Amino acid sequence: MNHDPITMSVAMQAVVGATIRKVAAYRGWELLVLTVRTNHVHVVVESNDKPEKIMNDFKSWSTRRLREAGLISAQSPVWSRHGSTRYLWDDRAITEASHYVAESQGTTSKSTEPAP
Repeated sequence: MNHDPITMSVAMQAVVGATIRKVAAYRGWELLVLTVRTNHVHVVVESNDKPEKIMNDFKSWSTRRLREAGLISAQSPVWSRHGSTRYLWDDRAITEASHYVAESQGTTSKSTEPAP
């Protein structure tokens, strides 16, 4: 990361969560689990697109919406340059990743939203 980390407020977490849900729906990606924490986001998505495209779409649209909402300035960077992306090749890997995202990161400072 080339900047100081930000801490997302509850309002920022809500904007990011809502934006990720809208982008996933628009792109036809199945959002399995979403956890927006104060300092990072975890998402498990089923898609034929590459994880890097998914991550970039989520980050760019979330940044736009945070700026439109006046929650981050136009000059402030929000995300690290890349991020962690993984392919989940079977049901076991999906189950394990989903459990980790939803249950295994502690209970403070997060907004977890399982798939509808």
